[in-house]
Amino acid sequence: MDDIVLRGMARWPNVPSVYGWLSLDRRGQWLLKGDRVQNPGIIDFFGRNYSCDDSGRWFVQNGPQRVFVRLDYTPYVYRFSAGAGIQAHTGSPAGTVTRVCIDELGHVLLEAGPGIGLVHDADLDTVVAALRGADGKPPGDAALEHALSRLQSGKPVAMTLDTGSGPVPVFPIASADVPARYGFNPCPLQPAGEEECY
Repeated sequence: MDDIVLRGMARWPNVPSVYGWLSLDRRGQWLLKGDRVQNPGIIDFFGRNYSCDDSGRWFVQNGPQRVFVRLDYTPYVYRFSAGAGIQAHTGSPAGTVTRVCIDELGHVLLEAGPGIGLVHDADLDTVVAALRGADGKPPGDAALEHALSRLQSGKPVAMTLDTGSGPVPVFPIASADVPARYGFNPCPLQPAGEEECY
């Protein structure tokens, strides 16, 4: 977190938290009361000061104030970049990818250094091109279609994703199971009795 944020937290430790204002969509875009945040400085600030509490609630620490984030799906959204590898929407490198999951709608999720994240839909062609069959080779169209159909039906397949640092196994997952499996709360709500902040 930024030093100025840490100093603000120390100086004013009991500022009420904010709920229902900030959200993260499936393309890694911040929305403030439903409007997309477009200022690069604010986006960078959010990325640097984005964290999670012990209850799995994600937030942006804005000085002494914690602004909880409603997640459209996962806490991170990952992009594939030819020059920078895989990066989170916060600008952080993904680091080592340990697992790839595909849900019932064909969304691709990565378990990586920062945490679980959805692959940006603009990068799905890159993901498909990096899929490998049991023989370590790119599957043909029919084999790929069959494998993806099985995964979306919740059935395992012998498939990996080549992330550039070795093959990573691909597993099916149900979207409804993602928050519990990865320990996050996609929609933090104002606790009863807690002071409300506007």
